[in-house]
Amino acid sequence: MALPVRQQVTYWGLATAAFLVTLWYLGPILLPFIVGGAIAYMLDPLADRLEALGFRRVTATAVITVIAVTGLIVVVAFVIPLLVQQTTALVRAAPEYFNALRDWLTTRFPDLVAEGGIIRTGLADLGEMIRSRGGELAQQLVAGVFGVVNAVVFVVVVPVVAFYLLLDWDNMVARIDDLLPRDHVGTIRSIFRQIDATLASFVRGQGTVCLILGTFYSVALMLVGLQFGLVVGAIAGLVTFIPYVGALVGGGLAIGLALFQFWGDWTAIGLVAGIFVAGQFLEGNVLTPKLVGESVGLHPVWLLFALSAFGSIYGFVGMLVAVPVAAALGVVARFVVAEYKASLLYRGTDAGAPPQDDATE
Repeated sequence: MALPVRQQVTYWGLATAAFLVTLWYLGPILLPFIVGGAIAYMLDPLADRLEALGFRRVTATAVITVIAVTGLIVVVAFVIPLLVQQTTALVRAAPEYFNALRDWLTTRFPDLVAEGGIIRTGLADLGEMIRSRGGELAQQLVAGVFGVVNAVVFVVVVPVVAFYLLLDWDNMVARIDDLLPRDHVGTIRSIFRQIDATLASFVRGQGTVCLILGTFYSVALMLVGLQFGLVVGAIAGLVTFIPYVGALVGGGLAIGLALFQFWGDWTAIGLVAGIFVAGQFLEGNVLTPKLVGESVGLHPVWLLFALSAFGSIYGFVGMLVAVPVAAALGVVARFVVAEYKASLLYRGTDAGAPPQDDATE
């Protein structure tokens, strides 16, 4: 005899609450395991393909791990120090840019930026805030980057966790499937297949798109000679998963910096703008159709809410799990809506009768 629905909801609700409390208290400790699990999940299809080519699972995992660790060492040794250096320099130079913008507006539009006006006061306040807090922000950023990317966590723990999870991924999935409640195993499998498809197309696919575009923007802007090109490209690539936001934020920041740096050299400014036009064409016509596919039901507003909510509650760990959790909750929400529309609560007692408008007589 199956447990009543109320008891099942109670038990699963308690399990969910315990998981959230554990995440709350063990967030910093769980960070390398979450990162390692995410890496293993993203690399599992590659390991499966190598197995199909005749590799043993342990050999395929070892090959992938060696390549990934080599790439990580290159990034930590060369890219991250340069990125931190440019970010710090950008924060320190920001007050000068705001002062130049204020002077330019004063010269070109004296009535718009009158003494005591809203725009002039706002620019002055913004420049003063950046001047007073810029150094502190830069120090926090540097400390945060080196606090996350440190030798113990990312050179030792994360690769080890990712290696063992990738090695035993199929076995873990089979064991979890064996623990599913038998009364609902079909429904749960269907939901998790949809979640996996959503994560595969969005997290794996969109993550690859972000990496490719971020690299493209950074390299292209640095080749053009734009100061802070690496930072601008990294920002643009990082937020590319939100449609149009990456191009708007990165493009606006890059063109604004180009106007200050290349004022009068319209060819250089046009090249900076053309880089983002080319990036948008590449994303919309090549990368997204090939790597992400059709829409997976993750609305940009829902993603922003998930990032804000989980980041506020759980900090950096929350931001790491925000997108996968948002994808999973989106699939569950669609399942609940489908069940609701199939129920008498939605259709009413007379399911065969056509719907009636309450306003009609």
